[in-house]
Amino acid sequence: MTSVDATIGQRRDKRKASASSHLPDAHKAAENVVEKVNVTALVLQTTASLLWIPQAGLLSISVGTIAAGAGFHAALWPTLGIFLLGALRAIADGAGARLAFRDARSRLSGMREKAVETAASASPLDTGRAASGLVASTLAEQAEAVVPYVAKFRPARFKAMIVPLVILACVFALSWTAALILLVAAPLIPIFMALVGWRAKEASERQLAEMGDMNAFLLDRLRGLATIRSFGAVDGTAIRLRRNAEDLRRRTMAVLRIAFLSSAVLELFSALGVAMVAVYVGFHLLGELDFGAWGGKLSLAQGLFILLLSPAFFEPLRELSAVWHDRASGKAALEALQKLAAPGRPLPDALSAAPLAQAETPALSVTVEDLRFRFNEDPLVFDAFSLDVKPGERIALLAPSGGGKSTLLALLAGLAKADAGTIRIGGEPMQERTAAKLRSQIAWVSQEPHLFAGTLLSNITLGRPLEAATVEKAIAAARLAPLAAARGNIPIGENGLGLSGGEALRLALARAAASPGTGLILADEPTAHLDSTTASGITQTLLDISVGRTLIVATHDPELASRMDRVIVLGQPAIQRSRP
Repeated sequence: MTSVDATIGQRRDKRKASASSHLPDAHKAAENVVEKVNVTALVLQTTASLLWIPQAGLLSISVGTIAAGAGFHAALWPTLGIFLLGALRAIADGAGARLAFRDARSRLSGMREKAVETAASASPLDTGRAASGLVASTLAEQAEAVVPYVAKFRPARFKAMIVPLVILACVFALSWTAALILLVAAPLIPIFMALVGWRAKEASERQLAEMGDMNAFLLDRLRGLATIRSFGAVDGTAIRLRRNAEDLRRRTMAVLRIAFLSSAVLELFSALGVAMVAVYVGFHLLGELDFGAWGGKLSLAQGLFILLLSPAFFEPLRELSAVWHDRASGKAALEALQKLAAPGRPLPDALSAAPLAQAETPALSVTVEDLRFRFNEDPLVFDAFSLDVKPGERIALLAPSGGGKSTLLALLAGLAKADAGTIRIGGEPMQERTAAKLRSQIAWVSQEPHLFAGTLLSNITLGRPLEAATVEKAIAAARLAPLAAARGNIPIGENGLGLSGGEALRLALARAAASPGTGLILADEPTAHLDSTTASGITQTLLDISVGRTLIVATHDPELASRMDRVIVLGQPAIQRSRP
């Protein structure tokens, strides 16, 4: 299509209901993403943590040898071994962290791409699709929480399962009492961490949802800023925005409080565990406690070895606690991405594009047979609806608001797939394999066309390789020549800033006129909200550019409808008129 300016309203409650229906799948997908972490990264980081065991052993032997009366020369080889193991440990840990980060970034890019494809392929008639502000917030801001979740949480969890067991085995080989102390203190940490973690995840989900709603609200109000000013609602909007910002601040602080609480709980129990081991070893070496060692009594080297390993026993658990908040935020972000990527009502053949026809296309016929369509679980909009439009005919569609005029145009344009029935454009059925080709022969004119920041010429061509003569002809047909001469290369602001409503509509008509391959023009309320003089000019321009093409207009304007060949009141017989 030469221009797609879909302005069909979205229903927020339907979006939330649709999103909640995908929650189980989102939870499962989030877990699958974390499970598929680079194995090499896990092995390298776990190995780096385990290398502390031989380092501690060499350090304990050196101190024990020196305390026994040997000279400092006896510690040279152990010192060299400690240095080499430290270098190897740093290299392994750094390489593992880099691999995990790159893998996480790659996975996030893939999920973002899938979510963008789903959002881009969503039909304008899909009432369950997410608001654009929420999509932008999720993809740009919330999604970044996935990287620390994937890159840090799984390695930390893997190390927490392996490293403490290995260290416990090493300690148990020297003292069953010290091992028992560690064994008793260890389970308290994950228990309290899990309790705090459930609360953290819930708070993170609420905080991310609040952030998405706030971004959607802000984008919606920025788009309607002119309307807000005209109705004197600026102060009310500012007050509501301030209230939303305050709610977001409170939720963010709640998440941070939970994160600090989990860290404090872990530090308390790990400090108590290390302190209890230190007390036992100290009294044992002093001879106050003569039990707990397999060999009768621990030597200085053995006691120091146990003391060096005790903090390392809790280190993986402390690291896991540090990334537990990342887990809560990342899991909520993952589920938000999965919801965006969940299929809704897709745009038929959305991701393929047929080349735009450069030759003149004859007027296209339109045939609708037994059309059936509804929005999700709403009542039927069309049930066994039929329509036959001859090539070059001009049709006006009339119906009350919500009567299905815009919906019918969207179905004819291939912006949604009918539940049943057949739509033929130029005798060719609108199907998945033909939708892109047929859309390239259709022009869409909306009552609120989207205009991009750029020159008048770029907003007409939209990047299409059009000949200069064709563009000049389209400008003349749309009666834009005076505006083009006045503006020259002066850029237009985003969304038509600097143009009147009539000028913006003429620009949309010029887009349609500039396409030689257009055989069908669909216009949705082109004269709505215009004064009578401007509406009359737009009507005449629409008739001029539709010469040799089929025209179907959805309108409430009786003057525009009177200029058509036929007026079809949806649900009533068509009214025939002679061509003006």
